[in-house]
Amino acid sequence: MDTLDGLVDGFGVVFTPGNLLYVVLGVLIGTVIGILPGLGPTATIALLLPFTYDIEPASAIILLAGVYYGSMYGGTITSVLLQIPGEAASAITAIDGYQMTRQGRAGPALGISALGSFIGGTVSIIGLIFVAPALADFAVRFGPPEYAVLTVFGIVMVTYLGTRSTLKSVIAAAIGLLLAVVGTDPIIGTTRFTFDFPELFGGLDLVAIAMGLFGVSEILLVLERAGKKHAKIGEVGKLWFTRDDWRRSRGPIARGSLLGFPIGVLPGGGGVLSSIASYGVEKKRSKTPEQFGKGAIEGVAGPETANNASSISAFIPLLTLGLPSNAVLALILGALMTQNITPGPELVSEHPDIFWGVIASMLIGNLVLLLLNWPLVGTFVQLLRVRVGIIGGMAMLVTLVGVYTLSNDTFDMWVMLAAGLIGYLMRKTGFEPAPMVLAFVLGSILEQAFRQSLLLSGGDLTIFVTRPVSGVLTALVVLVIGSSVWTFVRSRRRAQEGPVSVLEEAKKLAGED
Repeated sequence: MDTLDGLVDGFGVVFTPGNLLYVVLGVLIGTVIGILPGLGPTATIALLLPFTYDIEPASAIILLAGVYYGSMYGGTITSVLLQIPGEAASAITAIDGYQMTRQGRAGPALGISALGSFIGGTVSIIGLIFVAPALADFAVRFGPPEYAVLTVFGIVMVTYLGTRSTLKSVIAAAIGLLLAVVGTDPIIGTTRFTFDFPELFGGLDLVAIAMGLFGVSEILLVLERAGKKHAKIGEVGKLWFTRDDWRRSRGPIARGSLLGFPIGVLPGGGGVLSSIASYGVEKKRSKTPEQFGKGAIEGVAGPETANNASSISAFIPLLTLGLPSNAVLALILGALMTQNITPGPELVSEHPDIFWGVIASMLIGNLVLLLLNWPLVGTFVQLLRVRVGIIGGMAMLVTLVGVYTLSNDTFDMWVMLAAGLIGYLMRKTGFEPAPMVLAFVLGSILEQAFRQSLLLSGGDLTIFVTRPVSGVLTALVVLVIGSSVWTFVRSRRRAQEGPVSVLEEAKKLAGED
């Protein structure tokens, strides 16, 4: 009954003119930035952060969450029509989706993607409603040792499941942890790594760092590609799929929903892993696996469903444990923390309007997403004709204005520009900014929990293995690190093959011949 009452109260939060507007605005922005080349959900949410501080916390998270799961479908459109994944999670969809476009069946591919995304998202939201409160009740018993190991586990999983080099992800995470200790020591009160700059006494600002690493670096990459022309946009046609298409897709949609939900809960799991796993499952189950890669609708329906399901279930560890599973959720965590709200077990009891309001907004937003994309996909496709140079220039202007409004201080602008240059160089050299930001966000939580644990134990490190929950988590951390080292040793043998694209890697992991 408590769950039902909470959900009813959540709908009460959403069904206000302001929050309904934020739901529609969020999924609309998400769809658009998923389609446009260059800007993804991470960069867009980083750019939007300064503009969320003047609105209610529940409204801010409703808006940012809508941008996140709305972008998942927007990326599908470019994958199907141009074989250009708008998001890494849509890379696997491009394999069969683009082949369907070449066969004149882009409409059914987009239609089944929209329906599968709606079903997968709805199933995942239902799971979120029942799993999140139970997990929050369990997590109430967590102490500093559990939180210390949990944050380490989250950072390790994100670096291990990164889409590029694990070693480079570890290096990026280490830099993020180093940046997290800049400022004033939370226990002793002394300053660290401030170099006598008063602006650094309070530490580096998350928004400036995030806007630089994701927003500015992405804009620089967009401007770098400004002179390049896109491939010819495929014809969409009617979105209605045939009865045979539905017969072939309903199994993959059902399995994608059930597969995407648990993968999304894992730190570092996310849409890439869930869509690849779904594609592999459907190919192995198919009686005609040779059709995959040649326009099999199952290769579109399953991954798109799993992708959307995992993007919703990723909110479970964020809302109940305060543990973001990817860079987007790390930014949403930062948006809450800047408003003095820390997600975790107490969020359900202390801020039920945020907890249940966000969940209810997902149900509404998922429906709005379907109603928007089904009739307006032809209009959205026209956005692909916008010159990327125009997009990049406007985004840079918004970025500079946004970061200055944080504290009306030009120092934040310099921090953002420096982070942007670092992010650009990281992307050009194969490093991922995501582990760096995740480690930066979790670093302060890790430090405080770790030092509190040592104060409780009198400096005895065995406290992390003698308590049941922290002991299990410590074992998992050791297991993941050991597996990562073994994978790194094996990958040295294939080092001569050279770098591969996200799409080629997705094909390989999904079992594509």
